[in-house]
Amino acid sequence: MANTPWQQRIRRAEHLAGKHPFAAQILGFYIHIARFQEGLHQSLERRGAGFSPAIERAFRSVPGQHDAGATNPLTLPEVLTNFPLFLAVIEQHGPSLLAQVAGNLKSAPDGDWSNLLNSCWSGADEPPSSPQEFLAFAFLQPYGELARSRAQVQLEGYTHPLCPFCSRKPLLAVLRPQGDGGRRSLVCGFCLTEWEFRRIVCPGCGQEDHAKLPVYTAESFPYIRVECCDACHTYIKSIDLTKNGLAEPLVDELVSVPLSLWAEERGYSKLHPNLLGM
Repeated sequence: MANTPWQQRIRRAEHLAGKHPFAAQILGFYIHIARFQEGLHQSLERRGAGFSPAIERAFRSVPGQHDAGATNPLTLPEVLTNFPLFLAVIEQHGPSLLAQVAGNLKSAPDGDWSNLLNSCWSGADEPPSSPQEFLAFAFLQPYGELARSRAQVQLEGYTHPLCPFCSRKPLLAVLRPQGDGGRRSLVCGFCLTEWEFRRIVCPGCGQEDHAKLPVYTAESFPYIRVECCDACHTYIKSIDLTKNGLAEPLVDELVSVPLSLWAEERGYSKLHPNLLGM
């Protein structure tokens, strides 16, 4: 069986659920989402050249950008037929609020689905905030990854804080080994593009004053840094792979809920919420 990125994340989530019982429910829910996303992505890859000409043209459009001449992929039947299947997973395995929202969406007209998905696909200015938007965001991730994989994203020399593909804010940072230290990258929470970014710069406002960029860690998660900015009062978590090479950044960011609570109690707001809206 292929060792896909989703299977790696699922195994990591299972391991962390046993290690951190307080996060077992969250991680269990994530595992169901990840399995659905993997199946959807594999289905899209298998169909490949079997896509209709309309959907092939549509997936050349870039999420987060408006192109009046392009067909939005989320208006196409090939996409919409998968949404109720995703909602059924949420209704069965999600927490009560999301399960109720998913049930209501399942019975809504198809036009409402299109409006919701199109809004999430093309709206990069603001992160999702409502339960409906978070469901749409989670469903659309495999499509965002597919669109990115078919694009030629220019990463060399790119130094901006927004995703070079879909223009969204980063979900997290990653420190990867480089020489005697670590190289910092930002990771988009939607299409999962990863690009290098200077270490002593706030990705929220561009602040460069080291004194205004405190970094906090906790004994329970020594390899996860809470990188804060006292100028714009935002924070982003950074997964330090130089300290824990087994970490899966998306999953380890998810399990470190206590660090989010700690930062928010001190007045910092997360730059971009994760897949589960935290």
